Amino acid sequence: MSTRFLFGRIRGTVAGIAVIAAAVVGVALSQGPAAHAQVAAKVESQTRPNFGLLLDPPTRSYRSRGSHHRRYDYRRHRPDWRPDYPGGYRPGGEEIVLVDCGGNPGSGAVEDAVRRVRPGGTLVIRARAGACVGWLNIDKPLTIIGEGGFDPRNWARSPNPTLQAPDGLPCITVAQGVRVEIRDMVFASPRAGDAACIVGYGAEIVMNRVGFRHAGDEAAIFVDGGLLDMRDTIVEAQTIAPAIVADGAVLNAWEVVVTGAQSGVEVIPGAGQTSRIASTTLKGTNAPNAFGPRSIGVIVRSGRDYGRVEIENTAIVGYVEGVAIEGASVDIKNSRVGRSDKGVVLYNGELRLEDSRIRAATVGVAAASGSAVIVNNVFSGVREVIYVEDRANVQARGNRVYSRYVCRPQFRDRYRGRYEPYWRPGDGWECAHSSYPRDWWDDEDGLLGLEYHDDGYILDGYDRYQDGQGWYDEDGRYIPNDRYRGEDRWSRGGGWGW
Repeated sequence: MSTRFLFGRIRGTVAGIAVIAAAVVGVALSQGPAAHAQVAAKVESQTRPNFGLLLDPPTRSYRSRGSHHRRYDYRRHRPDWRPDYPGGYRPGGEEIVLVDCGGNPGSGAVEDAVRRVRPGGTLVIRARAGACVGWLNIDKPLTIIGEGGFDPRNWARSPNPTLQAPDGLPCITVAQGVRVEIRDMVFASPRAGDAACIVGYGAEIVMNRVGFRHAGDEAAIFVDGGLLDMRDTIVEAQTIAPAIVADGAVLNAWEVVVTGAQSGVEVIPGAGQTSRIASTTLKGTNAPNAFGPRSIGVIVRSGRDYGRVEIENTAIVGYVEGVAIEGASVDIKNSRVGRSDKGVVLYNGELRLEDSRIRAATVGVAAASGSAVIVNNVFSGVREVIYVEDRANVQARGNRVYSRYVCRPQFRDRYRGRYEPYWRPGDGWECAHSSYPRDWWDDEDGLLGLEYHDDGYILDGYDRYQDGQGWYDEDGRYIPNDRYRGEDRWSRGGGWGW
């Protein structure tokens, strides 16, 4: 190999290396400023306000269904309450856990006790030194028992709360598919804000001998789907919302007392089992019709599925509307509605009202749309017994009415200026001619501590007239007469010397 050829190969190699090195340096120099520019642009895009979003905000709520009340969604507020959240609750392994965290609020002892209980176990809460303060996120089957017990029939002397919610937070939230049984507990949420005390999403919540003292903007108990079973429970709720809300859930209420709330119970029945309210007392605030939201004892709203609600042996007093039905099948038996402006209102759906007593200042039953059967009831104090619009179909029979407005008699000449009273029958009802029974009053408006008021219209001298003595003049004044009795007063002695 010649020397000239070797040096040529070396020069070519060195030149190639130089070209490659120059290219690498050029690429590095060209990419450096661009990288810095991309980072700056990314930061600027993240910090720059989106004026289009500010000028055109979303028009739909994050909740798909419509609602007349605010609903506090704990999935958004605290996503870690769900059992599938990373780093959530430990499974726990103790069958029975006793916790006494009274006198040391905010210590987290009661929350830690929930973690220690195994699924299906029992948590016993002792409140001898004061209520435990905490928010219990339940993600497993559990039984919660208050050690001191609770007697709902001695509510005025009930002990201090067993569990108190932190300000603005709930007492208990229950995850979907979880069954929780609560017994002998007294809950307090004195500064709840827009949080409910008990919240369940698709859960089964069973309560027996439980008391609530709740003050806030939302319901004391809110369940979305699942089951809410309440027995021997007292709910004292200072709120403009309904005290109990069952949205798409099956509600079973027996021996439940609700006081203080603007409205009593709101039910949006779903498909499946029938919701039942039995032997329950709902006492409203007797707020006027123009104050705040509509005051309703039991409101049954329409849902996606056509549901059914049964109300039996229940007292509903102190609300503008005793029962309002907005699209479901409702059966009311042996119940009492008192101190209302409108007793039962059927906006849409089906109603069967049977063997019940309705006391209302305006109308006993108002039917705007749907179908209603009204049988063997007692109406009192009403200005109109049954109001029916064109879209409604109402069948009424066997009803009695005590009212000074609709039960005034008319007088017709029976014999030579001697008049007898008569009452024109209504559509499915007739007037009662006696005083309203006091024991009935005690079971209705008497529950609010109101003094007895007789709604019945009593015609002067009517008792003696029924015994065959005397008659009336054309102006309705009673004319006593002992000479002609019984049928003789209509055939003898007319036209002289009464």
